[in-house]
This record gives sequence, structure tokens and C-alpha cells, in this order.
Amino acid sequence: MDPITNITGKVVALPLENIDTDQIIPAKWLKVTDKSGLGDGLFETWRYNADGSPNPDFVLNKPEAQGASILVAGKNFGSGSSREHAPWSLQAYGFKAVIAPAFADIFRGNSLKIGLLPVIVDEETFHQLVSLCEEDPTTEVSIDLAQQSLSLPGGQQVSFPIDGFSKHCLLNGVDQLGFIMQQESDIVAYEARNPVLINTQA
Repeated sequence: MDPITNITGKVVALPLENIDTDQIIPAKWLKVTDKSGLGDGLFETWRYNADGSPNPDFVLNKPEAQGASILVAGKNFGSGSSREHAPWSLQAYGFKAVIAPAFADIFRGNSLKIGLLPVIVDEETFHQLVSLCEEDPTTEVSIDLAQQSLSLPGGQQVSFPIDGFSKHCLLNGVDQLGFIMQQESDIVAYEARNPVLINTQA
């Protein structure tokens, strides 16, 4: 996982509430074991017509949305099942962050584990971002993870929450296993100091 410090990119808005994981990535894609290609399944039932042709009315298929790396979505994004394929597909498509007023807890946790940054903003900021995207499809924003700050066009800055452990892992480009491995010397030293306790528990 690459470290995340700052993310600057074009924004695309899908301002629907309660977008669930089945809408993000249909169940038929759960059979794959390789993350590559999952971007093709992102919002599949919305992106494509019954004959497989792109739906020109869906926002991601519009020419002005091409190259967007930050998704703005309505509250309770990622509800439904706990499938990890949902954040995988968003990341595979090219999104680096999702901005929403609220996320489903499991989806948010799965996203943080793979380096897809979920940014929680207030309703006013959400509606402002949607309006900006409607007025100018080339709208870009910047996210500073260290400062936990979202910068909008014009210089307005909005703070967002993130727990300290997830922030540390993202800034340093390590997953949970990587974090534990970083503590190897401390773990070895603890075991050396407590051999009886370690053997008893084993």
C-alpha cells in the first residue's frame, strides 16, 4: 500500500443516499480472486445497458467525468453487505477517495484497510461540492491527510475526522499486518522479558 499524504484530483458527484455494496459491485463479481479488472464491475447495473453498451446518462460515462479520482456520494454510502470487493472496485476504477456525509461502518473500515480514503463532511459541504460539480465538471479538490483537511476551490478548508491508528497506517503506507510487523523488535523484547507468561498462554 502506497503512503497517502495529499490527494488532489477531479471530483465527480453521485449524490444518491444509501448506495449499497450490491449497487457498487454486483454479487457476480464476488467470485473473482484477483482485484484486477474489478473496476469494470463498478456500478455495473447503472453504467451499462442490458445489451452491455455504456449508459450515456450515467455520470461516470459522461466525457467530463473521465479522469476523476475523487467521488462525492450521498450519506450512508456503502451500506448493505460487508463485501470487500466494494472498495476494491472503487480503487480499481481509479478513485483515491470518497467524500460523503456518512459511510456505513464496515465499508469505511474496509476502505481504510486498503488505502481508499473515506472523507466525512457536513451536509452543507456535501451540497456545496455537488453544486460545484454541476457548475464546473472540471472541479478539483485537495485532501491533506496529515492536517485532516479538505480544500475546496476558492481556498475554503473543511476538517474531517479519522481515527489515529488508520491515519498512521495510511500516512506510512502499511496495512494492519504491516503495522504489527513494524513492532517486531518490541514483541521479541516483550517475549524475552516474559518467557513464563508466554509459555503458559501457549
